[in-house]
Amino acid sequence: MNNSPLDVRAFGATGDGTTVDTSAINRAIDAAASAGGGTVYFPAGTYLCFSIRLKSNISLYLEAGATIVAADPVGDHGGQGAYDAAEPNPWDAYQDFGHSHWRNSLIWGENLANVSILGPGLIHGKGLTRWGPGPNRTGQPGDSPVSLDQHLPGPATETPAPTPLSAYGALPAGSRGFAPPGFADEPLTMEGQGNKAIALKLCRNVILRDFSILQGGHFALLATGVDNLTIDNLKVDTNRDGLDIDCCRNVHVSNCSINSPNDDGICLKSSYALGHAQPTENVTITNCQVTGYDPGSFLDGTFGRTQELSPDKDRVTGRIKCGTESNGGFRNITISNCAFERSRGLALETVDGGVIENISISNIAMREVTSSPLFLRLGNRARGPAGTPVGVMRRINISNIVAHDVDPNFPAIIAGLPGHPVEQVRISNVHIVFNGGGTAEDAAEQPPERETTYPEPSMFGKIPAYGFFVRHAAHLELHHLELSYERDELRPPILLEDVSRVTLDTVRAKRHEGVPVLVTKDVTHLSVRNCPSIDDDGEKSPD
Repeated sequence: MNNSPLDVRAFGATGDGTTVDTSAINRAIDAAASAGGGTVYFPAGTYLCFSIRLKSNISLYLEAGATIVAADPVGDHGGQGAYDAAEPNPWDAYQDFGHSHWRNSLIWGENLANVSILGPGLIHGKGLTRWGPGPNRTGQPGDSPVSLDQHLPGPATETPAPTPLSAYGALPAGSRGFAPPGFADEPLTMEGQGNKAIALKLCRNVILRDFSILQGGHFALLATGVDNLTIDNLKVDTNRDGLDIDCCRNVHVSNCSINSPNDDGICLKSSYALGHAQPTENVTITNCQVTGYDPGSFLDGTFGRTQELSPDKDRVTGRIKCGTESNGGFRNITISNCAFERSRGLALETVDGGVIENISISNIAMREVTSSPLFLRLGNRARGPAGTPVGVMRRINISNIVAHDVDPNFPAIIAGLPGHPVEQVRISNVHIVFNGGGTAEDAAEQPPERETTYPEPSMFGKIPAYGFFVRHAAHLELHHLELSYERDELRPPILLEDVSRVTLDTVRAKRHEGVPVLVTKDVTHLSVRNCPSIDDDGEKSPD
């Protein structure tokens, strides 16, 4: 093993920001691997690259002032190279294109061990796209990949010919990577493009530490089937997803700041991309921050707030989430000591047959929450092989949550399905201040079930409670809960429907005169303790 770092400049890299340095960098990696492993060193400079191929027992070290820049094969750097082709995946019908392929990336590795990317430098995905080929219209593995857009129409009867990305020409400044006109009707081909900053598949013993990512493409990081993954002290300011951790085990994410207004910040998934259902399990996320500032304005310190909508037409995203891809489920997950600002809240979702269980969430602070502060959804999208069952959500502990300036359209939501309740949820020591403004007409709404719909809080339309809306749940406990609002609010704080074995203990909720604290529909075995305002509404505490 080579103990001396291998300087990429010794292998022909220029670092001048104009010359494509891909071949030189890959030669340095090959040399280190041939010697049994070692560190490939990037001194200060700007390294314009297409696909960098990692090897086992290799560490990339980005010195302060070192930047790896993703080249653009269609625009400024057309004819100077291309990203590695996306490998075939017979299971690409069950998740979008970005989740189904890894080699079409700026930095990628497959079936590797003992890999790290370290140092205070920067990875800039400038030439990466934020989309992939269009919708899989037959819904069968092996056909054209599905689209990135979660809200596209369902499969049609014909598959039109692919349209190359280059046919759309240059996109307006600031919009590169959003779907071009006609995208919802025509699949696209990648044609040498890359759409991820870092992609890892079936690797083990991986460390990502101390560097920054700007404009990471569809994924700043996609890790699929990676065991023993440590992610520490990253700063990610990106235009789609931040960290996507899919079908991984033994993962530690700590001290990271993720700004991702257009998509999720830290997102655990358990897709079918490996050809089988595999859980994401034994994960800790701690001491992290997720935000939805304007893209690029986190790293430059301006913290812009001009952008309001994300590609799915709800407000900016950010957030920490389990799902949406959820074939394998999630087990033994802890999320603690995290701050959310100008982002959606925390989401736990299983809609593709997986089991979510043994989840512990604590010490979360949220401000300027653009969607539900807590969203627990058990649905039945069933994007997977025929016979994919309805999943299970159980044994969820959520404690010590404070949230302020919460969008009035979105209370905390716990929503299962008829006959498939969300089970064994315990929520304690929670204080949420909503913006308010709900009307008596809103309080009379009956949200649709929307069993197969992509899960977002907005899927239900107007919600008839401002604080907590719980439907199809069992063994629910709400302890030391305080709910309030800033503007007049004519909806009740809490609505329970089709809930069994529920305990309310020390619940305090601001309410408008004449509006009950608690509304129940088809609720059995309700126990109310230390909640005088609820007792005043006529609710009883049954034996």
